[in-house]
Amino acid sequence: MIIHLGNAADFTKIIKENRYVLVDFFATWCGPCRIMGRVFEVMEKQREDIVFLKVDTDQFPEIARAFNVMSIPNMFAFKDGARIAFTVNGSEEESLLGAIAGEQFRAILDDTFR
Repeated sequence: MIIHLGNAADFTKIIKENRYVLVDFFATWCGPCRIMGRVFEVMEKQREDIVFLKVDTDQFPEIARAFNVMSIPNMFAFKDGARIAFTVNGSEEESLLGAIAGEQFRAILDDTFR
């Protein structure tokens, strides 16, 4: 499921109420962000267990600052309300930065959210 954050107060609530959450910091003017948006639309059908929470950095700069987001798209993973590292080719990454091709992204999700 893809959720576009509409209220800053819902940010923590969505993370705590769902087992797996991928937070995507993006902006509407960002080309790579639009590419990832299309990838999310495919992935949400394949990984219905993951909530894709999209946070517009222009609407919610305070949340982006709290995560030290300097570039977008920038993604963070949560499991059972706690932030976790992504598993990328056997190593751990605190966040995913930039657009990632569909199959590679699917592999990262599968390795991270097991």
